[in-house]
Parts: sequence; structure tokens; C-alpha cells
Amino acid sequence: MPAQAKPLKSSWMAEEKLRHKIESLEAYAIDACKDNDQKKTAGMILKELGLARTASSALNLLIDIEYFPVHVNLDILKFNIRTDHSEDVTSAAESLLADSSDPDELNRKDLTHLKVYAIDVDEADELDDAVSAMRLQDGRIKVYIHVADPTKYIEPGSLLDKDAMKRGTSVFLPTATYPMFPEKLAMEGMSLRQGEVCNAVTVSVVLHSDGSIAEYSVDNSIIKPTYMLTYESATELLHLNLEEEAELKILSEAAALRLQWRLQQGAIDTATLETRIKVANPEDPEPIINLYVEDQADPAMRLVSEMMILCGEAIATYGSFNNLALPYRGQPQSNIDVSAFAHLPEGPVRSSAIVKIMRAAAIDFRKPVRHGVLGLPGYVQFTSPIRRYMDLLAHYQVKACLRGESPPFSAGQLEGMASIVNMQTRIARRLSNTSLRYWIIEFLRRQPKERQYRALVLRFIKDRTAALLLVEVGLQATAWVSVGAQIGDEVEVKVEEAHPRDDIIYLKEVVR
Repeated sequence: MPAQAKPLKSSWMAEEKLRHKIESLEAYAIDACKDNDQKKTAGMILKELGLARTASSALNLLIDIEYFPVHVNLDILKFNIRTDHSEDVTSAAESLLADSSDPDELNRKDLTHLKVYAIDVDEADELDDAVSAMRLQDGRIKVYIHVADPTKYIEPGSLLDKDAMKRGTSVFLPTATYPMFPEKLAMEGMSLRQGEVCNAVTVSVVLHSDGSIAEYSVDNSIIKPTYMLTYESATELLHLNLEEEAELKILSEAAALRLQWRLQQGAIDTATLETRIKVANPEDPEPIINLYVEDQADPAMRLVSEMMILCGEAIATYGSFNNLALPYRGQPQSNIDVSAFAHLPEGPVRSSAIVKIMRAAAIDFRKPVRHGVLGLPGYVQFTSPIRRYMDLLAHYQVKACLRGESPPFSAGQLEGMASIVNMQTRIARRLSNTSLRYWIIEFLRRQPKERQYRALVLRFIKDRTAALLLVEVGLQATAWVSVGAQIGDEVEVKVEEAHPRDDIIYLKEVVR
């Protein structure tokens, strides 16, 4: 049937027998048949239609009848990703929004006089964090990292808390965001909002002239975000060096001091290129793909990441001082000799070589452990409690301590919860990476055949076959490169073939 005349998706579900056939094909397409009956049903349909009995045949059939869109993300089905919230959870969120009471109201520091910058990607769904800074009379820098305070609404063990724990994290895809909390609660209640008085947990730090922590404090606070800036506009403001934005300049100076100090402590700089994609209308066969490549060494990105890392160090110090069970992250780095990579160009080439041999991070729930890669004596992720459940757990513990109460969870309980959450987080990360790669390859598939791309030689795999980084799109792929090209060199390539569904991309070097 012609495209515009296909039955509606809902009509395939109308009667039991038909629904069974569709569900069988769907299970066959993702290799997840519940029983032999589903397998037989799907196989019979494919055979009758003269199609091969393969997962890809089942998928293409479901696309042809328009039950699935052309660019359906099968991983969402495979990993059983929860794309919406149940009615119970949504109505519990609505009730919480209607109730404006704040258990910490009498214990909040008024910081509404500070100029507050929230810097994030331009389509950030919710804002977890913002920053401020000032120069003290003695010349030292004082920075403030303000973090959204969702525990105003969420209590450990509540319906919303349990639902968030099952999700583990918000899922960010080029086509959609599946938030950890119901969207309205996250956006209107928890998120930091420009020009409005917002509840926060503020970590303030005075730095020594070498970038190390001189003093710190952790407080419940109220703030009034002054600016919501994208990374691009924040970088532009830094370059303009405006007198009236002196605070932004101080933040940038603090970030530079911190990076320098961390490197002296043995930190490893792994800044590279990061791709962001937004697909405006993913249900269309040819949706609009907006692609941006950001350099993590860009001034505004450095500023934000250094402040978030500083916050993590301060919270670990606070936790240690108060004997708090927290998810203290550490990363052994004893096996990395950075000088061995000194011959490689700084940036993506060196970062890629180092990341390949880095050991996995570990979590200790009793005391801080050294984080070698960040160059810190201790580190706790704290700045994304609306989108990461492990950060929310740290908030529960710290907030109880601020109230003078005993923390809700012991180290053993945190460990048990973390094992569930980390599994979900790994699935979300994998889903996000494969989806991003799919859309980059789809973007390349649509480009004119003669278009040429700059590619950095990251390393050689075998003979002249090299791992390349396509600079304009931030994609890693392999290709044969001619004799003479070395690691760190830039070569020109063309895309010979691109098949996103099969994760296939063939590149060919353009030899001048």
C-alpha cells in the first residue's frame, strides 16, 4: 500500500490474533521471543511472504507496514527502557508540586545577592547546577557551586524515590530524553530557573593561590540564577572580557588554577571532542539532524567541568570529616606513565591513547579513596541529583548531616543500591552511545558523495589500517592510510558507504 494509506499503528493492536502476530514479529526482530509459539508465528509469516527468517527481515517488514518508523531504536525495546512514568508516579509528582512546604526553610542561607551563571547545552531539559565567584579582599578566589535540591520533594523510600532508583538515571538520546523524574516535577519544581528564587545546596570553596582548597562549606541555600548561558555564549562572553562580567572571568581563572593544581597532583587530561545530535522529527523517514561537535578543552566547558570536579572534592572532604557513608569514587592510575605519551599531540590523539589503558573506576562507601585520573584525594559525584540517582543518594546523606540527623543509609545499604543503579546506568550509557553513533552515520550517509572530511590518525591497528577521528562529526572509524602518515597527522577522507542500521562505515583516504 502507498505510504499515506497504511493502517494506523493502533489498528494492528485492535484484535487479539493480529496483536499476537505483530508482537511475535517484534520479539523476533529484537531476538527476544518469549516462547516457541512466538518464534513459530514470526517464522511462518516471514516464510509466507517469501522473506528470509532473520531478525532484519522481521524488522524491515514492521517498517514496511509502518508499525515501526524507519529509524526505530530497537535498543529501547531490547533493554526494556521505561519511556514514560506510571499514573501513580505522575499523580504523586503533581501532589508534591502542589505542596510548597520546605523542611529546610529555616536553615537556608540567602545567597540571592550573588550573580549566578547556569551554563549548559542549549537544549538542557533540566538544570542541576550553577556557579558564582568573587575575589576576597586578600586576593583569594571564592567560588560557589549551587546544586538543585530535589530532596525538598523526594524522601528516601517514597514511591518517586523507588521509581527513580529503578531507572538509575535520565536517558539522553538524540531523538528524546527519558527523565528520571516526571518532567513537570523535574522542570517546574526541582530545576534551577532563571530569574526565580530557587532552593539549592551550595558548596562554597576558598582557593589557595595554587588552586588547592583553603576552606569550604556546605549549606542549604536560596539563589536566584541570573543567566542561563550555552557553552558557546559563555565562551563568547569570556573572549569579550567585559568589565560587568568580572565574575565570569574570576570563575575562568579559578578553573585554570584548579586544572593546573590537579595536573601537578598527577591528574590526566582526557579532554577530547564530544558530539551532540538533536533529531527534530525522528518518526519521519528523513528527519532533520542537527549535529554539533564540542571541544572539551573549550574555555566554558573547562570552567564548568573544573567547578563540578571541585564540588566533588569538597563533598568527599565534608563526608570524611563527618564520617559519612557516601559513594566515594576512586580510580587507580598506578599503571599509567603519562610521560610515555608526551610524544603524542595534546588533545584527542593523546586522550584516546591514555583512555585505552585506563582502569575502571571503583566506589568505596566508607571513606574517600584517591582518584588518580582526576588527581584528587577523594571525589563524590554530587552535581546532578535530578538526572543521576547516585548523586541523589549523596544528597540524602549530606542533607541529613546538615539537619543534624543520622543519615538514612549505611555503607552496606548504599553498596546494595549502587549495584542495581550502576547496572541501569551502564545500559543507559550504552544506549546513548549506540544511538549517537547511529545518527552520526545516518548524517554521513546523507552528505554529498564528494564531500571530504578531516580525520586525525589516533593509532595504527594493523599495517596501514588506522583508527581515525573524523573531526567535523566526532566519529571514530577505521581506514587504510598511505605510507608516510603518522599518529597525530591529519588526513582527508571520503565516505564510500554508510549503513547506520548495521553500524557500517567505509572510509577512503583522499590521496593528493
